[in-house]
Amino acid sequence: MTTDPSLEQFGYRQELRRSLSFNDLLIYGLIFMVPIAPFGIFGSVFQASGGMVALAYIIGMVAMAFTAFSYAQMARAFPMAGSVYTYAGRGIVGPVGFLAGWAMLLDYVLVPALLYLIASLAMASFIPLPVWGWLIVFVVLNTVVNYLGIQMTAKITRIMLIGELIVLAIFILIGLFALLQGKAQTGALTPLFNPDTFSWPLAFGAVSVAVLSFLGFDGISMLAEESKVDSRKIGRSMIAALGLAGALFIVQTWIGALLTPNRSQLLNTGDPAGTAFYDMAEFAGGHWLSILTAVATAIAWGFANSLVAQAATSRLLYAMARDRQLPAFLAKIHPKTKVPVNATILVALVSLAVGLFLADREDGVALISGLVNFGAMTAFLALHLSVIVHYVFRSGSRAWWRHLFAPLIGFGILVYVVINASIAAQLVGIVWLAIGVLVLATFFAYGRRPLLAALGESHDGPIK
Repeated sequence: MTTDPSLEQFGYRQELRRSLSFNDLLIYGLIFMVPIAPFGIFGSVFQASGGMVALAYIIGMVAMAFTAFSYAQMARAFPMAGSVYTYAGRGIVGPVGFLAGWAMLLDYVLVPALLYLIASLAMASFIPLPVWGWLIVFVVLNTVVNYLGIQMTAKITRIMLIGELIVLAIFILIGLFALLQGKAQTGALTPLFNPDTFSWPLAFGAVSVAVLSFLGFDGISMLAEESKVDSRKIGRSMIAALGLAGALFIVQTWIGALLTPNRSQLLNTGDPAGTAFYDMAEFAGGHWLSILTAVATAIAWGFANSLVAQAATSRLLYAMARDRQLPAFLAKIHPKTKVPVNATILVALVSLAVGLFLADREDGVALISGLVNFGAMTAFLALHLSVIVHYVFRSGSRAWWRHLFAPLIGFGILVYVVINASIAAQLVGIVWLAIGVLVLATFFAYGRRPLLAALGESHDGPIK
């Protein structure tokens, strides 16, 4: 069991089941990020980066490394579910935590819908079942697995991770063999840096898309109350998952960018069908490799990734509901499986509704991707500030690198990424935040100022 302070000292009861090891957390983070994540958005990142896909992922990994480091600091201070909502609420003040959680909702609630949609589009392209049919299949399957408990989810993710790594290894080997055969379409350094097209706005605009692949390491923090390791290892698992996934992303996108045919067309028209990676795979190794990567992407995004995304989202809703920041029914825990059952079902329903609504829109994937990234980046900004406020101003820490300079650098990088995000994502994201401010104002007007549980007490009185 964890050696950290008990939840009762923070004002909560231990309701979730502690059963996850360090390896479980690491695998969870890797599955959430999806080792083959670039397969599904390769074309979008290729166009946005001017062909410098590997560079976009390198910058993205550096940006997320600072964020992971801040997560590790706050996980040590507050080892409980809720992620940025908890960290900003306790590290700064309750209302800021609510707004951070509200911004994170834009990410977490829409992530499963995005994953289901991408997977359904991929499956429908070669198996004669409508997109809406695949959406229902994926949503029902994942909801059942999550309903059965976090241990079942952990077992499934181990199997899925092995499968994804096998597919990735096959692609890398075939890709390297194709390069040795002279199939490269450009110079070896072009995916890393092209002096003819490079600019910082271009690079960071591409990062705002590529960073979608990294979202998920932070989901590990949502499982803090289901982990049997101490908070230091929770932070280490986030950093380790980010580093491993980042290395895999860079290698596969470097190979893919070198082998991409019709580069000019992809740069000019983009990848509306989302098939750029599979077309490249067919060029590199034949039709069988195209089918293999497409099926692997569909299963990874629609089952493995969305499975853990649904689990993480339900924990965020649970954490906010038990603090009365969301309806109380979302805080209900199943007596046998020890999962937030109502929150899990709500995530499934929202994912299905959003997926069905956007299934026939050409810009559906791009729209949700932009919103997911905007919500995550905004919440991460609050995370970095919470490290500085909690450790430097409140606790008087003099660990300047860990608690001041690193969070400031991470904050600055993310500000630049948000500024260079798509206009549509910025506008909808700002509207979402404005709605959050109105909800917060309503809380104050009715005497429900956002307060996280105090030491030894809940909002409804002493813990029973």
